[in-house]
Amino acid sequence: MLVDDLKEVRRSGGWSQRTLAKRIGVQPQAILRLEQGVGSVATLIRVMDALDFHLIGIGPGSTLAEQLRLCRRSRSLSLAAVSARTGLSRTTIVSLERGDGSVTSLLRLMALIAPRARRRAPERAYWGPGDKEDRDSRFTPPAFMENVYAAFGEIDLDPCANLLSPVVARRRILLSEGGDGLVDDWSGRLAFVNPPFSEQLKWLRRAHSQWRAGNVETVICLVPSRTDSAFFHETLSIDADTYFLQGRVPFLNSSGKAQQTPFALMIVMLGASAEQRARYEELVPGRWLLRSGADASKR
Repeated sequence: MLVDDLKEVRRSGGWSQRTLAKRIGVQPQAILRLEQGVGSVATLIRVMDALDFHLIGIGPGSTLAEQLRLCRRSRSLSLAAVSARTGLSRTTIVSLERGDGSVTSLLRLMALIAPRARRRAPERAYWGPGDKEDRDSRFTPPAFMENVYAAFGEIDLDPCANLLSPVVARRRILLSEGGDGLVDDWSGRLAFVNPPFSEQLKWLRRAHSQWRAGNVETVICLVPSRTDSAFFHETLSIDADTYFLQGRVPFLNSSGKAQQTPFALMIVMLGASAEQRARYEELVPGRWLLRSGADASKR
């Protein structure tokens, strides 16, 4: 069942109901009710986004509401037919297909039009089995950061900072101090983001939204070279410049020991100038994939 899968993902990720509630801006009681199959679809969608929880077996569509609408139509089911078979009113069905309504109604609708819907397999871990527990506690080495400072200047914000990280920034958002870069607003001229790799897409989406909102002028994200997501193809390829690094970066673990990543890395840059890109290319070997947006030459 959908809500059972959500609860399992929350628990396996080490999230309490209170933490998740804070992340999406609701009361803990809303998460408790949701995991009992009660609540609004709007809250459900926010929880799915926060947990990076995606469904397959429904059909195409960029949102759950769109998937439901297209799935019903692909099965040649009219609103009247669905209403008769589920006991839901046509108004309720239309509401669900707009992203509103109740979870109870949603589950009844999905039981009819998408009975095989299930959670998409989570992203695989990149570090070896022996490193699984602390694969997100890897820190950018100072030598790598020197080239970032030289090309882009001083860092104003590290939104996913760690007390053990050598990144030098004027402001750091630390979970250990009650901050949350996925919730708190960003600010400053330059933000550097070396996110937990298990939450790569969440942080890239957050970086893009904060840059789009004008909260930060430039964002530099160091992430694994993964370009298969719809978000990369449909959004980042238009708005961001991507620099594929040559060779591997020896990240530091929590004890300070260097260990090369078992995968390639890329720098995703939002709002970087042509001069900054040129300086970085002089310092660090790699290859560009420049943004394809129509106004790219003006940024």
